[in-house]
Amino acid sequence: MTVLELDNVTGGYGETEILHGISLKVDPGEIVVIIGPNGAGKSTAMKSVFGLLNLHGGRVMLDDEDITNTPPEKVVRKGVCYVPQTGNIFPNLSVHENLEMGAYVRRDDFSGRLDDIYQIFPPLVEKRNQPAGTLSGGQRQMVAMGKALMLEPKILLLDEPSAGLSPKYRGEIFKVVRDINEAGTPILMVEQNAKQALGIADRGYILVDGQNRLDDTGKKLLANKEVAEMFLGGGSVPAKKTAARKTKPKARAKARGKSKQ
Repeated sequence: MTVLELDNVTGGYGETEILHGISLKVDPGEIVVIIGPNGAGKSTAMKSVFGLLNLHGGRVMLDDEDITNTPPEKVVRKGVCYVPQTGNIFPNLSVHENLEMGAYVRRDDFSGRLDDIYQIFPPLVEKRNQPAGTLSGGQRQMVAMGKALMLEPKILLLDEPSAGLSPKYRGEIFKVVRDINEAGTPILMVEQNAKQALGIADRGYILVDGQNRLDDTGKKLLANKEVAEMFLGGGSVPAKKTAARKTKPKARAKARGKSKQ
């Protein structure tokens, strides 16, 4: 059974249409990544799941239940947790208080879940009583993800989790994303860091101008020449083409030498 599916979704903000028939799905146990240029509709697609924009067409399905245009608070109660790129923590509350806030809809004893979160994010243990706003960017992102995981969601939505982080913390965040997934939580993630994101993804979707452009496994998208040229700095262009470009100046010099003779 598919955990989450967007089926031919069209919508945007007010009268402005951003998505033009987007389709994607997340199956149990998967990490699915959405990448694309700025303005492609990546974050908008994610917000469509969370009821944060008006959908004019298509459907959003969660475990075969139609949740199209369902208010965010009800989407949370159905098991979808969303970590936005910014404004995702309470900066004046301690780390521990932030995690407790993540369990606001729970009515059971969640102390055991708090212990789980500290095991997933060991750097937060010694910071538990520190105001979350005083942490480094990477640690704040850990608090945001930990807060969302307090509800033990059916699926976790991450919007640009590595944005603005140092290379060290970027690597740690991607490792944590993989660990969360391996513990049983499916993940839908929007990322600008295409290479690292596709490196841990089971599947990926490329959006351009609010439409599906490509979709495939993470490995195949990494090896795709078009994807490389658009998002990876041309990293997968065959080496022989690079070699050919390097030999051209020598060839021209040789030709000039022959002409002088």
